Parts: sequence; C-alpha cells; structure tokens
Amino acid sequence: MKLSGNTIFITGGGSGIGRGLAEALHKLGNQVIISGRRKGHLGEVTKANPGMQSVELNVEDPASIAAVATKLIAEHPKLNVLINNAGIMQIDDAASTIDEGLLVSTITTNLMGPIRMTSALIEHLKKQDAATVINVSSVLGFVPLAMTAVYSSTKAAIHSYTQSLRYKLKDSSVKVLELAPPWVQTDLLNSNDEPRAMPLAQFIDETIKVLGTDTEEVLVEGAKTLRNNPGPGEAALVIQFNDTMEQPPH
Repeated sequence: MKLSGNTIFITGGGSGIGRGLAEALHKLGNQVIISGRRKGHLGEVTKANPGMQSVELNVEDPASIAAVATKLIAEHPKLNVLINNAGIMQIDDAASTIDEGLLVSTITTNLMGPIRMTSALIEHLKKQDAATVINVSSVLGFVPLAMTAVYSSTKAAIHSYTQSLRYKLKDSSVKVLELAPPWVQTDLLNSNDEPRAMPLAQFIDETIKVLGTDTEEVLVEGAKTLRNNPGPGEAALVIQFNDTMEQPPH
C-alpha cells in the first residue's frame, strides 16, 4: 500500500490501535479522518494532531453509518482508504449462559459494523484510481481465546468476509487487506500495562513497515505463530494457548 497522499477514514480512531494508526499515517502525509462514539476522545486526538479531522460514529447503528458515509463522500471526494478498526472485547463464558446484550453488541460492532461501513463506501472507493479497504481482525480469529468466545468468533468471521471481499474486488481498483494484531497493550481487557502484550508503539511501527509492502495480510512477527495455526492438529495449540492465558502473568 502507498503510505502517503491518501485520504483515510478510520473507525475507532479515538484510542488504542486506531489512534496509533491514525497518528502514524497522519505523520506520513495523509489526510486522516477518525471516528468513534466518544466526542472527547476524538477531540483529544485531533487537537494533538493538527490537520486531522474527526466525525462521531456509532458503528452499531446503520443510520449513523449511512449518515457518516454520505458526509465523508461529500466532504472528502478523494477518500480512498477505509480502515475498519472499531471493535469491542468482553469476557464471556461459552460454557454458561451468555449475556444477550454482550452477544448482540459484540457481533453488531465487530462484524456487522465493518460489513455495513464497507457497503456504504464501496461504490465510492471503486471510482478511485487506487483504493484500499483494511479490515482489522485478530490472531484470536485463528486461535480463539476461550474466555472471549464471542469476540474471537467475530474476528474469525471478519477473516472469512475479508477473503470474500478481496475475491469480489480482484478486478477493481480496490485492494483488500487484513490486519491481524497479536495481544497489544490497549484498553481492550485493560491491557495497557499487561507485560505479556506487545507495546502499542512497537506494534504500530512494525505494522506501518509491513503495510508499506504488497502483502494482503498485515502481520507483525509476533502474530505469525497464531495466524499460521489453523489446519490439521490445530486443537493442540488452542488448548496450550488457553491454558497459558488462564495463568496469571509472571
């Protein structure tokens, strides 16, 4: 992917990986528009990065997605990169009753949100000389974390959807990438100070380097073992991984 001269829209850009990507891409000479539900977070990011813009968006709400897409196309006709990053992660228990609110909000945000956002912008993106859709999945889409079964399932579904989208757009000007992060120090599961997670700054630096290549899957080194697990015998690593994650950090 070309790393400069783009007009980029990032969902969930007010914190964590979304903010990290937004700031890195802003510094590289792109027009970046971030979105999220929390107006205060958006204002904090844009104030710290003069020239960056923001728009409030609730990715659980189809009407909000439609309104923001219309606004983006009108105000940023050169928009050529969509990064579907917004997501929520909550602990559940697949061996017990799963809270209906958790189930619906997670699937609506993590899976239906990116599909709806892409659908709302895809005809515009296809008109650009070169465009990119980046879907942020997770290594947990390949090796699920049992304590976040619903979240992990949505990320597996995003991987599947991304492959279909890529195939359908293969003869267009739109490239489709998947960014599958490992465990990163962010607000998700209160992991900001988690020693087993990858520091956010390091993750962003490595990700930008990989993003600048021709790869369709954007993977930092720390993500590759889990990404490459699916296949015959995959259960062994799933069990080992979950046994490890149930232990407290040393």
